[in-house]
Amino acid sequence: MIKNICVFASSCNFLDEIYRIDAKKLGFLMAKEGYNLIYGGSSLGLMWMCAKEVKENGRKITGIMPEKLKEMAENSDSCDEFYVTKGMRERKGLMDEMSDAIIALPGGFGTLEELSEMIVQKQLGYNQKAIVILNTNSFYNHLLKFFDEIFEQKFANKKARNLYYVADNADDAIEYLKNYKPQNLAITKEEIYSR
Repeated sequence: MIKNICVFASSCNFLDEIYRIDAKKLGFLMAKEGYNLIYGGSSLGLMWMCAKEVKENGRKITGIMPEKLKEMAENSDSCDEFYVTKGMRERKGLMDEMSDAIIALPGGFGTLEELSEMIVQKQLGYNQKAIVILNTNSFYNHLLKFFDEIFEQKFANKKARNLYYVADNADDAIEYLKNYKPQNLAITKEEIYSR
């Protein structure tokens, strides 16, 4: 059962309004459905747009931030729980440990790196968590085309397409999570090395 959702997202404040609207809507819908938020702990960007809505609508928000970013960034003092980790690896580990599902909103290199690691974790069978790519404003279209190239050129087994779900909007993302049934999608040794 999904209770805590980890959201990866941009911490930039200078994004088009369409991204902020979808981040807020996601936070509102998460709270409405009784989900808590695990996120990067920032009071900036899409991270905060989503977190603020979750918090204001009665659900718990947990921030996790590495030391280096805490020195540089604006962390939120609104978090119900706030953890500081030694580095990014420890941060991702704690986010993974505390969450039941993952949603990647539009973001930069950090979001991409976090999303990729979670897909690989599921691919290897370390968990069966729902992974949602929220494709607001077709932001992830080029990345998804790159994923297609990975499959077509056999750098990954096509079964890996089932490891994640691409949602067009916040409503779609939440509906997917509400109906998610965990299944073992780990890629076998034979599937990795077969043509």
